[in-house]
Amino acid sequence: MSCWQTIQDYGLRSLGIGERLLPREDFTLCEQVTLIGSGLLWNIYFGTLALLAGFFLATALAIGKGARNRAIRVASTWFIFIFRGSPLFIQFFFAYFAFLSLKSVSPIFDPFTSAWAGALIVLFFNTAAYSGEIFYGALRSIPKGDVDAADAYGFSGWARFRRIIWPTMLRLAWPAYTNEAIFLFHATTLVFFSGFPAWQQRGDALYYANYFADKTFNPFVPYPILAGYFILLTLVILGLFGLINSRLNRHLPKEARRRLKLRVNIIR
Repeated sequence: MSCWQTIQDYGLRSLGIGERLLPREDFTLCEQVTLIGSGLLWNIYFGTLALLAGFFLATALAIGKGARNRAIRVASTWFIFIFRGSPLFIQFFFAYFAFLSLKSVSPIFDPFTSAWAGALIVLFFNTAAYSGEIFYGALRSIPKGDVDAADAYGFSGWARFRRIIWPTMLRLAWPAYTNEAIFLFHATTLVFFSGFPAWQQRGDALYYANYFADKTFNPFVPYPILAGYFILLTLVILGLFGLINSRLNRHLPKEARRRLKLRVNIIR
């Protein structure tokens, strides 16, 4: 079988398109690269949707944590604390069995026992909590002079938040938020190693890398391929977030602009 034929057969297998059975023996490098790349589509799906939805919840949590209303402040603080304080793997585990229990109560919860919905919700809450803390720190770091200037120009309420506070918050938080986005995509590899099962062996990139490592007893081929894919994905994220960072800092002198730096997150 040619490599092109392998790509046609397995390129979209993780989505249920193409060859139904996985190769069983005589694994080629093309098969490993193709199937691991196919599984990466799930990692991109989880990371992209959780990041987009989590951005808005994170903004609400940051505002809520700094709100004058005690109930809103306490609720936001505890939400952030719980999802930042517990391991993501455990969150997947408890969420899956919680959705299983709810499924027995009502069939409306059936989709949430699948990874595409249930795991996505967990990632959404998790990244919202981490990002919310980042945004809250940025809110507290906004120079008082910016707020005073907004008041002097007659900005108040929603107009002041939209035109002054929110853009400044994003500008200050963006380098740290970029790192959160990178680690979120890395964290998507935990989905199919937690409670959520891979239906018909349709897993993510790590799922297929682990499959080849188990079958060949040689982890030094599939895992470097997996690492290579995630390095490329990280470069794409840095490029996209770098463009947004340039947009947020376009009004500043060149020497005062904040550059993106990748910082290692020791504990997730």
